Formats: sequence, structure tokens, C-alpha cells
Amino acid sequence: MSRGEHHRIHAQDRSQRSRLRIAQEAARLMSEHGIRDFHHAKLKAAERLGIIDDQALPRNNEIEEALREHQRIFKGDSQPQALRARREAAVEGMFFLRGFDPRLVGAVLEGTADEHSAVCLHVFSEDPEAVPLFLTEHGIPFGTQVRRLRMTRDDQAEFTALTFNADGIAFDLTVLPHDALRQAPLDRVDEKPMRRANRSAVQAMLTEEDIAQWDDGAQAGTASGR
Repeated sequence: MSRGEHHRIHAQDRSQRSRLRIAQEAARLMSEHGIRDFHHAKLKAAERLGIIDDQALPRNNEIEEALREHQRIFKGDSQPQALRARREAAVEGMFFLRGFDPRLVGAVLEGTADEHSAVCLHVFSEDPEAVPLFLTEHGIPFGTQVRRLRMTRDDQAEFTALTFNADGIAFDLTVLPHDALRQAPLDRVDEKPMRRANRSAVQAMLTEEDIAQWDDGAQAGTASGR
């Protein structure tokens, strides 16, 4: 091996270790401090670690993988409970908003939600004022912001986002036109169309969890009775 090849391999190894360290620190910041923006989390992690090499910045999917591992190790009990509570809240919220064809997206659907996470829903209406009016008519105070989403790799668009709390759980609604039911915005993690689920699919997920827990309990009881 030439000296140049040795230096190149050494540099790649160092960069890979830095990527892992940044991903792990970004996951910790997201889990413990409620940071939900992947880009912000990795920049803050790199700053805290004193790593200034842009080549060492991990991809969003690497951070998501590190986040799942962090939750498994450090929040093995509390995170599944927080996730369950938010999925149950999502089912109720989607029934409430059923007139707007709601779809669950984000961490609650993907399984990485914790006590800091909002229930993120896409709702659909050709009239951007219809959803705010609906919330107002039901006495629900909400905040409003503008959200920029990538519809394709080359095109972005701005949409109204509404935030409110229900029974101690945050909700985040993005109001989209009906044609966005056919073409989901791109996910910030893998740049593929966002995975979305309707109310029936989320309820099925909860039912599957119940069955799995029942099976685990029955197996544990059988084992203890031997």
C-alpha cells in the first residue's frame, strides 16, 4: 500500500467515525431536548463535538437510525408508552378531522415519537381557511405558521400549518390541496414520498401492538408455569 493510499484510507476512517459521533450526539439532542429538525440537530451536534468537517455530517437516515438505538437503550420503557399515547391521540384526532381526509405522518407513524413529539397530520382542503374555521367553530385555540415542503426534488411549495394541544399532546396540521393526496411531499429523511397512514391503518397498528403484547404475556405465563 502506498503512503497516499494509506492516508486516504485513514482519512475515510476518521470521517466515518466523526459521522457516527455526530449522528449519536444529534440523536441524543433530539431525544433529550426535543429538537425535531434533523439539519439543526446535526449542526448543533457537530458544534458541540468541535467537528468542522462538512464531509463528516451524517445523512438524516443515519441520525434516525441512531435515534432509534438511543431510545432503545435509554428510553426502553417511556418511549413506547409515549408513542402509544400519541398513536391513540392520532386516531381520535383523525376522527375529529375526518371531513379533511387526514393522514398521519412523521415520527408517530414511523415509531420514533417520544414525549416531545407532536402528532403530525396532513389534512386536505381546497380552501386554506376551511380548517382554521373548523377549529375556531369548535373552540380550539391554535397557532399558525407557514411550512415549506419539497413536492419534488426540484420544486418546493409553502402551505399553512396549524398547531394546537389536546389533552396534553401537541398536534401539528399541514393543510394541503386535494391533489396532494395522490402525491405526497418528499420526506426529509430519505427524500422519498412521505409515508402516510389513514385512521384505519393507525388503528390497525394499535391492534397489532395489543395482540403482540398479549402474545408476549401469554408466552411469559406459560414459561413461568412450567
